[in-house]
Order: sequence, then C-alpha cells, then structure tokens
Amino acid sequence: MAVRSAFDPKDMTAWDHGINFFDTAETYANGQSEIEMGNALKELNWPRDEYVLSTKIFFGTGRKEPNTRGLSRKHVVEGLKSSLERLQQPYVDIVLAHRPDYATPMKEIVEGFTQVIRNLNLAYYWGTSEWSAAQITEATLIAEKYNLIAPIAEQPQYNAFHRQRFEVEYAPLYQEYKYGTTIWSPLASGLLTGKYNDGIPEGSRFANHKDFFGSTVEQLQKPEGKAKIEKVKKLTKIAERLGGNTTQLALAWAAKNPNVSTVILGATKVEQIVDNCKALKILEKLDDKVMEEIEEILDNKPAAPANFGRSR
Repeated sequence: MAVRSAFDPKDMTAWDHGINFFDTAETYANGQSEIEMGNALKELNWPRDEYVLSTKIFFGTGRKEPNTRGLSRKHVVEGLKSSLERLQQPYVDIVLAHRPDYATPMKEIVEGFTQVIRNLNLAYYWGTSEWSAAQITEATLIAEKYNLIAPIAEQPQYNAFHRQRFEVEYAPLYQEYKYGTTIWSPLASGLLTGKYNDGIPEGSRFANHKDFFGSTVEQLQKPEGKAKIEKVKKLTKIAERLGGNTTQLALAWAAKNPNVSTVILGATKVEQIVDNCKALKILEKLDDKVMEEIEEILDNKPAAPANFGRSR
C-alpha cells in the first residue's frame, strides 16, 4: 500500500456527516494506517479540539524483537511515541491496550499508561480492548491503590449476534466505573448488512479475503450459520418497514444500547459512509415495540448473572 499524499474523499465525507472519532492502531497494516491518517489530518487541518483521535498499542508493527510488542512499560512508551510520529501528532486523546498482556504484571501496565499521560503528555486517557471485566477491575483497583491513572473505556466486539460479554460481563463496569465503550464489528463482519442473505457475492469481503474469513464462511454453511441468515432476512423486513436497510438497522440497534459510547464504522466507499450515517434516522424509530420485535427474532438475549435472590 503506497502512502497517500492527499486525503481520501471519505475523510471529508465522514467529517461533513458529524463523525469526529477516528480510531487506528500500531498494528493496522503494520503502521501504514497511522501514516495515512496522519497525512489526512495534516492536510485537512481540522481544529484539534473538534475531533477525538485514538490508537492502540500491543501487537507492534510486524517486527519480531521482544520489546516491540506487548504492554511492558518500554513498549507502551516507545510504541506510542512511534505511533505519534506516524500520525504526525503531539498526542492522542486516548490510547488503548489492544489486548491483555499475560506476560507483564498489571501494575507495570498501569504505570506505563500513567507515564505516557501524566509525565509525557502523549495522551489524555487510556483504555482497553478485549480485556475481561476482571482484568479491567484489577487495573482500576491498582490505579486507586497506587495513585495511578485508571482506564476509562473498552473497545469490544458488539453486535446483534455477539452480546454476552458486552451486556453481561461488563455490566458492573458501567455501573461502578462509568466505563465507556467504542464498539467494533457492529455489522458482524458484514453478516448484518444482508449482503450474504443469498450466498457469498463476488467482490464482497468474504469473497475477497477467503484466507482470513474462510472459517466464517464455513460456519455459514452449518445449521447455526443458516439460522443467522434467516434472522437477518427477517431483520431486513423490519428495516425496510422503517424506511431503511439492514445495515442501518444493525448500526441503530447497537447505538440504542445506552452503554455504547461510540460505534466504530469501516468504509471503502463514500457512499457507504453516507448510507451508514442514515442509521441515526432509524435509531429515532426504535421504540420499545420495535426493539421487542427485534429481540424476538434474535432470540439470543443473554441471561443476567445469577444473584441468588440478592439485590444491590
């Protein structure tokens, strides 16, 4: 992938439609994503106080040396500095721990992120991605005990077919810590767009990236996968009745959850951004009756954790 010298029309389209949260990671295209975002931000020259920029640290940029990945204090500091060089920015608003690091003590991890915020001014906040509730709680308690900075948000997968962790496991975090979320894969890798209702179309993500999505495509041929397709077909009818499409309904459904702070979108075409933003119109129409209808179709609402008859 060549470094682009000018911003992509999608950038301006996103901005014009009110999108002001831009997310990347050191590992995306081995740093190329940050380079291109940095080029775009430099050329567009938007007021820095009008958008939120985040990146993620853990996987590195493809190098194999031991200090170029993970969440050691060394990589948290040096990895973020390298990300900022690629982004051509003095700081990011939030830096996320892209995965938990079982090889590094939690106290060191929290100290590392505290250092880049408190001492180096490289970020305002830090958060987590695909951490367990127990790990997030541990990090928060360590921060409280040692006067360090606690994480403030999680970037988890969340969509109509992937609900358990977000809706049940994380529930105490929303209540206890007012933990925020920036969810990814709200369309279940495209399954919730409806484009796979009648098979795998040419030019689609599943068709173009068979090595990566091979297992996903295989799952769609099994009874559970076919059942999901049937559910999407029923959701499509609801979306059309509401004046939208399946993609917009899926995005609106995710945004409807009060614990969703930000829905992360991905687009390869300007038209996709415009279409996705119309989910806000569908969101306005998701009253209790419609949500109950959707819930009946999905039939996968996670059970609340047992409290053995006790209430808080």
